Amino acid sequence: MTALDDGDGYAGPATLRIGDTTFAVQADLRGQFEPIDGRYHWYGRLARSDELTASMQQGRATGLLSTPEGTADCELYDPDPWERYRVAGISTPPFRAAISTPETPA
Repeated sequence: MTALDDGDGYAGPATLRIGDTTFAVQADLRGQFEPIDGRYHWYGRLARSDELTASMQQGRATGLLSTPEGTADCELYDPDPWERYRVAGISTPPFRAAISTPETPA
């Protein structure tokens, strides 16, 4: 488990639950506050997992991603040529984040 020093993110072991199936995965995640919509967006890739690839019939899924730092709803999609799935979510991420928002003018 590694917290990243260059901003919000996480790299390390995670658990992905899709329906009733749970997968042990390695995650590389990043995130940032998006001032246009006022929400936190997080995203990343899951390392190749033969079990996950075999279960992904449609190439897309929704699930629950957990790290030792937190749990969040997520979407999986866009496997790359090495069968690493992109994962993303909006709002509270599954890792500690220094969420900062623009200051309100006085």
